[in-house]
Amino acid sequence: MRVLVAEDERMLADSITEGLRHLGMAVDVCYDGDAALERVAVHRYDVVLLDRDLPVVHGDEVCRKIAGGDGETRVLMLTAAAGIRDRVDGLGLGADDYLTKPFAFAELVARVHALARRARPALPPVLDRAGVELDPAKRFASRDGRPLSLSPKEFAVLEVLLRAEGRAVSPEELLEKAWDEHADPFTNTVRVTVMTLRKKLGSPQVIRTVPGAGYCLDA
Repeated sequence: MRVLVAEDERMLADSITEGLRHLGMAVDVCYDGDAALERVAVHRYDVVLLDRDLPVVHGDEVCRKIAGGDGETRVLMLTAAAGIRDRVDGLGLGADDYLTKPFAFAELVARVHALARRARPALPPVLDRAGVELDPAKRFASRDGRPLSLSPKEFAVLEVLLRAEGRAVSPEELLEKAWDEHADPFTNTVRVTVMTLRKKLGSPQVIRTVPGAGYCLDA
């Protein structure tokens, strides 16, 4: 899952970013509306956490532009304004959900997962293929009933492969969906992560290398 945190309170923005990264999400962060629009123009995000009162370009304008875009990115608007009129106005701008500050991080995560499911073709909450099960919301993965101890990036890569439902996923797509904007496109981190994930999944191997195309998770 790829998420953009657009929040001008830097301590809050950085705290949310680190928390989501710890859960295996690819998270970018910015602190004003202009930077948010730049990132949305370059990357396809599943969810944007958008502070309504952003400087430079107001959050309302950012929300309008995202809502008028590809239609796949979901917006969770964050604001200190808790009145009914404020919530109605925010949703009217094109936001998909609305969360008032202060909020519990657990609720934020639950809402992000719910919005991400809406950003993609409908899939079951628990992904299952070739005996591999993964529950993104509970952060749990297993193979043939055996719990897997995965790093955040291994978990993220496995989720992308499961969501592809047998389609080959290129290293570039994995880098885009499982890492943030600071990832080096020339690094071998994808290959290394897939290698360690294969070891943890055990035999027989279920992640197959497709020459010239990437990786797929066999049925």
